Amino acid sequence: MVAGFGGMLAVFVAGRLGMSQWTGIGPVERAVLLSGLAFGLAGIPMLRQGDVPLAATREPRYAASLPRPQTRWEQIAGWAGHALMALALLAYLGYLGIYVAYAAELFRWPYDYDQGESFELYDAVLHSQGEWPYRQADTFPFYSSNYPPVFHLLMLPLFPIFGQRLLAGRVLSFTITLLTAAMLGITVRRRTGGLFIPVIAALSYTASNFVYHVGPLCRQHLTMILFETLAVYFIAGAIDAGPEGARFRWRNTLVGLFFMLVAGYTKQLAVFTSVAIFGYLFLHKPWRAVGLAAGFGAVFGAVFLWLNWATGGQWWLNTIAANVNAFLMPQLIGLTQTWLKVHTLYIVLAVAMVLYEAYRGRLSIYALWFCASLGTGLMSGKWGAGAAYWVTSVAAAIVLTGFALGHARDWIAQHKAQWTGAFVVLVPLLFLVQAPRMLHLPTAGPFWGPVARVFGVEGESVYGDYPYFDTVGYTQVGHFLLPRDYAGGARIMEYVENAEGLVFSEEAAFTMLAGKPVVTNPTQLLNLYNNGLLDTSELEAMIRAEAFDVVILRAQFYPHPVLVALGEHYGVVEHVPMKGFNYIIMLPLDEVGP
Repeated sequence: MVAGFGGMLAVFVAGRLGMSQWTGIGPVERAVLLSGLAFGLAGIPMLRQGDVPLAATREPRYAASLPRPQTRWEQIAGWAGHALMALALLAYLGYLGIYVAYAAELFRWPYDYDQGESFELYDAVLHSQGEWPYRQADTFPFYSSNYPPVFHLLMLPLFPIFGQRLLAGRVLSFTITLLTAAMLGITVRRRTGGLFIPVIAALSYTASNFVYHVGPLCRQHLTMILFETLAVYFIAGAIDAGPEGARFRWRNTLVGLFFMLVAGYTKQLAVFTSVAIFGYLFLHKPWRAVGLAAGFGAVFGAVFLWLNWATGGQWWLNTIAANVNAFLMPQLIGLTQTWLKVHTLYIVLAVAMVLYEAYRGRLSIYALWFCASLGTGLMSGKWGAGAAYWVTSVAAAIVLTGFALGHARDWIAQHKAQWTGAFVVLVPLLFLVQAPRMLHLPTAGPFWGPVARVFGVEGESVYGDYPYFDTVGYTQVGHFLLPRDYAGGARIMEYVENAEGLVFSEEAAFTMLAGKPVVTNPTQLLNLYNNGLLDTSELEAMIRAEAFDVVILRAQFYPHPVLVALGEHYGVVEHVPMKGFNYIIMLPLDEVGP
């Protein structure tokens, strides 16, 4: 109540005192004020609980099965329910098959599929050489990273197997996604028992469009989610151990906080999950939580200070100071609407479970995790963010969905046995209704064409002319590659391999494959420049001296002065189509001709 109503007051006070560019109550202010009002009002019904702890002191266990059917109707409903369960599992296993096929497609692709993949790989290469990727970006080779090191360090054991190629990072991310799905299923099973609900929960994760898009990419975001999931799982296990299991309680607590630490050094957005964890610990045992938070903060801070010292201050500059990007409200609105549209069943049941726990039961850490994860989703409005920022909330919602169904089954078994037949039919039916909301698949080919025809999307495309359908709508990822993409990659590599000197490439995979130095990390240079932290004079001087034999651009995510210098001293010689983009090949003006 204090947080909600106090936040509303703070908005007004800050605006009236001129602490922001106050122009009255617009859409953003209205959303903030309504959120504060809702948050404050939500606390009022909790007053009825008096001094009873709000947090659960034990994770409940639900009945793993329903009473045996007694009537003919219940037997028929049971048979129908099992048939629907089989259909639901088939549908979600189908999504898993599409995910595996997509991953196999990307494993063969040697270049960037999503811009930034090769820079994640190069960070790992630098670590393997004993060098930091957090470096001064003002000087040659004008490279620095803005991501913490855990994902890149996890790649190192795979280099002897797959080489220093994107394949190593993609196999790692793909495997981590499957492990996360399994952990979600295990989490649900710990409370609900049974098989169908835990298995469908696990499959729901890989069926999500948001997970599918980035799961097999050489990107670190879903690795953070695995460690967040493990952290929440072990913290819940610590509370569940009870006072008689002190040894297990402390073991699980320390393991959970370890995974939380690792998640934070995988990606900074893990801070929202840490809020849920320490908030839950505080609700359970306030003074113990304060001590644990202090200890965790000391360890986290010590690692942070050591990294900053070891990199000469570049760690802070590149991972914190440079990450203050513009906030794009239309982008946030669009991604939020897509999140709601695609994951409707999970969000509705998750919200219902949170409300039930708040007003009828006791809050679990999973309810707080879901609420806190919405903060991660709200950060998707930042420039450079995307739908992946909502995946933590998807994982939490899937767990709460399993809990909601398990609790309903338990209540029916104890109080309304006559509803058994209806419940057995309803649960798989809900997942079957949800399945088309996440539809995504290739729409052409000897196998995928007939499958797409069944769903009425044969030959349809949401991105260029790539035969791929996605209920998300327009998406630059998710489609399979075509022969022309491989031809385009080979054509670009001809320019790179024929260059005698340096190559200025917006994607590092080309130069890495050719054994040439990686020069620049465009989006990080742009982040630094937009925050007044980058001097581009040396890079501009090299461009004006035509020190680069070839320039390769795609999205042109460079600081404005760099693009101006390129335009003045290099000319376009070819546009190479690849992945739905036109890659721009530029040479020094004296080589271009009139």
